[in-house]
This record gives sequence, C-alpha cells and structure tokens, in this order.
Amino acid sequence: MNIRKAEFRDIPQIEQLLVQVNMVHHHGRPDLFRAGCQKYSQQQLKEILQDEKNPVFVATDANDQTIGYAFCKLQQHSGDSILQDIKTLYIDDLCVDENHRGVHVGAALYQYVVDFAKKIDCYNLTLNVWSCNPSAIRFYEKCGLKPQKIGMEKIL
Repeated sequence: MNIRKAEFRDIPQIEQLLVQVNMVHHHGRPDLFRAGCQKYSQQQLKEILQDEKNPVFVATDANDQTIGYAFCKLQQHSGDSILQDIKTLYIDDLCVDENHRGVHVGAALYQYVVDFAKKIDCYNLTLNVWSCNPSAIRFYEKCGLKPQKIGMEKIL
C-alpha cells in the first residue's frame, strides 16, 4: 500500500468511495442522507485537489488503484474574539473501500494525516463522526481521538 496526495487521475475511484461512504450514512440516517449520492461533484473534486488548504490523500494498492482517501481542511481562527489562534487540520471525510476494510488501510491513512498535520505545525486534528456509525466511532477511539464537542438534535 502507498499513501500520497490525490491527483486528477484518482477522481473516478474517489467518486466510487464517496458513494460508499454516503451509503453508510444513508443506511444509518435515511432521513438525512439520500441513497446513491456523493458529497462532491467531479468539478468540485477538481477544485478541491488544486486547493492547498484542502489536502486530499489517497491510499493505493500495488496496482495504484485507490482503496481509501482522507479529505482534509486547514482551519485557523485568526482574530477571533474567543477562540485561540491555533492551526487545526480537520478531517472532512475518511473512507476505505468496503473490499479493503479490516486490513489497517484506515489506520495507515489516519497516521499519514497525523504526520502531515505535525509537519505543518498544527496544534490539533479534528473530525466529526455520525453517531449512526458505531464502527467509525470505535475506529477513531482506537486511534486515540477523544470527544471535543457533541452535536445534539431533536427531530420534530
């Protein structure tokens, strides 16, 4: 397995993974997530892959086929009235192909992102995880993440 910055040639496989991760969310919360959709269009993906503030990394197999990705966003609250001026790397989306789960692709991708965040002097790394995805929660807890804040809802 190799992990590298995503390139335009990875877009078709990234799109397939975007549908997979959306389906996990759809199965958990069909009231919120539509079936068979993806978070980003092909044009949005092209723009994201060119944006240095939104690095995307892919895990590839021996044939250079994308088997996982991590979409990241650099965040900083300069001049905020209450928040410290720290640099955060936010993991917007992390997905491993359903045929490659359980063989530590996700852990390798996550560690790559952690190392990247340290290299660019981030204070912390954050992400959101849907409570309808208990396996993702367990995965992130196993990686050492702890809750920072909790989102709550009441369906009306």
